[in-house]
Amino acid sequence: MSHVTSKVSGKLFGLFCLASYLLSLSYGTTFLLALLIGARGGNEHDAGTVISAAMLSTFVAVLGCGHLADLLGAARSIGVFALLLVAASLGFAMTSGFGYGLLFFGLLLGLGWGVFYTLGPIIVANLVVPAQRAKYFALLSGSMMSGIGSGPLFGRAASALDLPLASAFYLAALASFVGALLFWRLAPRLTPSQTTTAKITWRATTQVFSSQALLPIIMVGLGGCVFGGLSSFQTSYAAVRALDYSWFFVGFMGAAISSRMLIAGYVIKRDPLRASCLLSGVMLASVMLFAFGVNGGLSYLLAAVMLGVGYGLTYSVINGLAANEAPDGTTSQALLLFSLAYFIGVFGFPLLAGKLIVEQGMASLLLTLLGVALANWLITIGRLLWRRFTAKNPRPRPTVRRSSGTNPS
Repeated sequence: MSHVTSKVSGKLFGLFCLASYLLSLSYGTTFLLALLIGARGGNEHDAGTVISAAMLSTFVAVLGCGHLADLLGAARSIGVFALLLVAASLGFAMTSGFGYGLLFFGLLLGLGWGVFYTLGPIIVANLVVPAQRAKYFALLSGSMMSGIGSGPLFGRAASALDLPLASAFYLAALASFVGALLFWRLAPRLTPSQTTTAKITWRATTQVFSSQALLPIIMVGLGGCVFGGLSSFQTSYAAVRALDYSWFFVGFMGAAISSRMLIAGYVIKRDPLRASCLLSGVMLASVMLFAFGVNGGLSYLLAAVMLGVGYGLTYSVINGLAANEAPDGTTSQALLLFSLAYFIGVFGFPLLAGKLIVEQGMASLLLTLLGVALANWLITIGRLLWRRFTAKNPRPRPTVRRSSGTNPS
């Protein structure tokens, strides 16, 4: 059983969040790939192919990071594999044209990001008691979303300063290197003295999928599709509507950070099923606005803010649900499967998204995302209705037949 403490040093967790922010910049800059590859003669389908290459390597990362954590420790594993994020960012910046080189660096990105994204929450789960997980998951995901949102802004800043777009990728490589050093240095303080049980086994997977933890795992995959589809091709969306794509990332990042600072503490104390229903509804409304209501900078910013609040806080809530609804002894495995579902959505969906844009246009992608967001929201509605039904119709307790000394025939 994991050893957890009731309180984590604020300075330690602050450094942990800073390192997480720095590593997240490398993933954030991938939202500039459609722009970068377009400038090199490619299109959105090519960009989606590169991003989706990362999905394959994240499978390897998720399946193997439990063994890796047992060997090196979770924090040191992140420090080592963060160097792949450095290599991927440098590769995207330095590779000319479009070809197998970019696919290779996409695979490196998936390995590095997969190990970090998967083991980060497990470190948090091992450091704090279950009652505090939602709060600390919110702080961790807020740091990561801040880094993800900052990456594209560096690209916009580079354009404003008449620097090549590749400058953003060089900066992300430097940030990831510093983040790797921080994780390596913090490793002794981030690793409780325990026996890690983070390996995925068939038995543990069956246990998790047979429990209520399956539903938040499905939800994070669907949410990943929405987030990956909108973010990866936001430069294309903005170009079609003559908008500045930086407004999307400013609005999204600002909402993600402020919502965690101002209302996350309130949300995590509420009923998680009601909270996930409300927040998934906000995310659905934001996709509807992107599809039908954006007609200028103000509505564009509003849609991004709604996505930041809805998707950002929903993720924190369902992350806590996946951890707490998992059967005893399978919390780490549930978090690994949660990450795997997220990767399928956020890295796998852009392949379909890019194909839809090239062959059928941006409107087709937005309608598809609307359907995905609707399915995600309906899961939360279904959970609430099922809970109400079971509360009104509880299962009768089995009666125990008392022995009367006779053998019934």
